[in-house]
Amino acid sequence: MPGILWIASYPKSGNTWMRIFLSNLILDAKEAISPDTASEFCTSEANKLWHLPFLTKDLKEGDPIPDEFTAQEIADVRSLAQKRAVELNKNLVLFKTHNYLGEHLGSPLCSMEYTAGAIYIVRDPRDVAVSASDHFGLSIDDTIQLMADTKTVSKPDKGQVYEVYNSWSNHVKSWTQVSNKRLIVLRYEDMLADPHKVFASLTKKLGITHDEERIKRAVEFSSFKQLQALEAEVGFYEKSKKSQKFFRSGKSGGWKDILTDKQRYRIEKDHRVQMKRFDYK
Repeated sequence: MPGILWIASYPKSGNTWMRIFLSNLILDAKEAISPDTASEFCTSEANKLWHLPFLTKDLKEGDPIPDEFTAQEIADVRSLAQKRAVELNKNLVLFKTHNYLGEHLGSPLCSMEYTAGAIYIVRDPRDVAVSASDHFGLSIDDTIQLMADTKTVSKPDKGQVYEVYNSWSNHVKSWTQVSNKRLIVLRYEDMLADPHKVFASLTKKLGITHDEERIKRAVEFSSFKQLQALEAEVGFYEKSKKSQKFFRSGKSGGWKDILTDKQRYRIEKDHRVQMKRFDYK
């Protein structure tokens, strides 16, 4: 059915990896496509270009386009932008989002009216804290605090409108608390442990293809080693200016060598319920 297929996650949880796999798979790439190409194929819902037609509709010809818009202005047109994306495409629209599944300033962040389905990726919050610290250019302690803050919102820039993260626990709960046949929930750790098994199962659930060679190729083209090489060769515009590289480690359990006991216990205290649900011990 036409509509949006959300690729959703809290930041630094495997969203980009999933988008690159799906791009290689759907485009049936015969050689690995660049991260930038994948980002264009599976774009972000927060891309300001989707929202501008509604934010600027009252401007007269020749008027300059404002650099900034209020949070309320964005909230008021978010669903309209999502509707427009669906109307412009005959097939599924692949949209990345780091929004939690809820409302903000009186409007839904991800409109269910225009949603066909969702893939939600969850990752151990202890590893998220380490990776997000590098990405955001924050100390680990500040990142842990950000992950516990229910008011966490990203800063908009020239190309992106804001996203509402909420806390890590609320983000995970909002997307996964209700079982739905149109929702596929994956653990990042399972993707790492056996990428072919997880991605092949996902591909068949989505009804994209049963061609094992095509699936195998897409898995290989989206391997972490391949993505690191592509980033080193051609770059990746989504890389944070505060980080040396986007594809930094891609490991599971790396937090054990980095977090102090105090930091670990704080995360486990803040997010105990959702960690238990997903078997993060």
